[in-house]
Order: sequence, then structure tokens, then C-alpha cells
Amino acid sequence: MIRTADAADFGAIYHLVCRLEDRTLPKEAFYEILTAQLADPAHCFLLAETAGQPAGLLHLRIEAQLHHAGQIAEILELIVDAPFRGQGLGESLIRAACRCARERGCLQLEAACNLSRTASHLFYERQGMARTHYKFSKLL
Repeated sequence: MIRTADAADFGAIYHLVCRLEDRTLPKEAFYEILTAQLADPAHCFLLAETAGQPAGLLHLRIEAQLHHAGQIAEILELIVDAPFRGQGLGESLIRAACRCARERGCLQLEAACNLSRTASHLFYERQGMARTHYKFSKLL
């Protein structure tokens, strides 16, 4: 089951994002950011559940971009927890994200992915996404 997440899902979202990043994130800062994003219509949090257990998360941000002259949906976080992988939850989350993006008039769905996550690259390609960009970053 895929549903829109809300503030009551803080624990599940925190757990899943910490698993994604493979580290414990500062809980207070995480809570403040999540609370603001849940209240912002530019963000969509989709939670996958299996037998009532949180199993996966997709966080989508929607924004108008000048270089597209339209709305673009970007996947900021996507994780299916290890015990639930291989059951099609990732694909279900992508389909739900596409529906959400279309409903909001988006032209395109994008995702940036760490170079080390080669299995994720293959997953995105299996979902019909093309490898078209590089992302550059610099610690400040």
C-alpha cells in the first residue's frame, strides 16, 4: 500500500532516511525540516507499507524551473528498507510519484543519485529514466 505520509509518520521517515544515508541524522534538525516540508505543497512524501509496517519512502519536490519553462518533479529521497526489497515497492513508489507529478502539471521526473549506488542507477533505468546529467557538489 502506498499512501501520503504525515507528521505522525516522523519515526518511520526518520528511520528510513537514516538507513538511506547509513548514519544517524540529528533528530531535532530532521524534525524541524520534515515539519516544514510536510506543510509545503511543493513536497510530497509517499510511504509504502507492507502488513502495516513502513517499508519504503519516496520524497518528491516540485518546482518551476526556468530552464524547462515549467514544473519539474525531483526525487529527493527514495528507499525501500532491506527486508522489503524485491517485492515491487520501489516500482510502486515511482508510479505513485509519477501520478502526483502529473496531477501537479509537471513536465518531467528527475532523480540525482550517488555514484556509488550502482544498483539504484539500474533501478532508475528500469523505470524508464535516462542517465542524462551529472550532479556536482562542494562541501561548505
